Amino acid sequence: SGVASVASFFVSRIDTLVDKLLEERRAEGPNVDHLLGRAAVANARLAYARFDEVFGPSGEFAQLAARGARVQRPLWASTSTKNPAYSPTKYVDSLVGPHTVNTLPPATIEETLALDTVGVTIRDDLDATRTLFDELGKLGIDIEDVTDKLRVDGVAAFTRSFDDLLGNLSARQTVRQR
Repeated sequence: SGVASVASFFVSRIDTLVDKLLEERRAEGPNVDHLLGRAAVANARLAYARFDEVFGPSGEFAQLAARGARVQRPLWASTSTKNPAYSPTKYVDSLVGPHTVNTLPPATIEETLALDTVGVTIRDDLDATRTLFDELGKLGIDIEDVTDKLRVDGVAAFTRSFDDLLGNLSARQTVRQR
């Protein structure tokens, strides 16, 4: 009951990569405009649907919850919009739901505060979400391949940052010992 945790999902990076892949497909001929900028929210919504299955009142977690265990909350990270054609709150107002955490940069917080209303949106359009991934698959874009690449790239980036941190700490320790 005292343990709290989150499961982090990098959101905007999915659209950045999928949009790049779609632009490559567009050069080959197919019209992909209706698919641009939709994969990230769709992926998060499907992840949340699975969250609902596991952590909902009748889900796999129910017995643990009854004994005081806390829900592992989905955390939406990388939620600033990278593409200026997209709404600055795209990854905020589309992913509002119970138990979610959203990490927002200051500019996105300001944009979000300017919204008139906010309601639960995370469960919207799940059928359209599944159809989107079918359409991407027909173009040779597999969301699992996309998320695997982003996971590998993300771990490598965090590893480099951690190694840099350790190197800096070691250097400072050496200087202080002199």
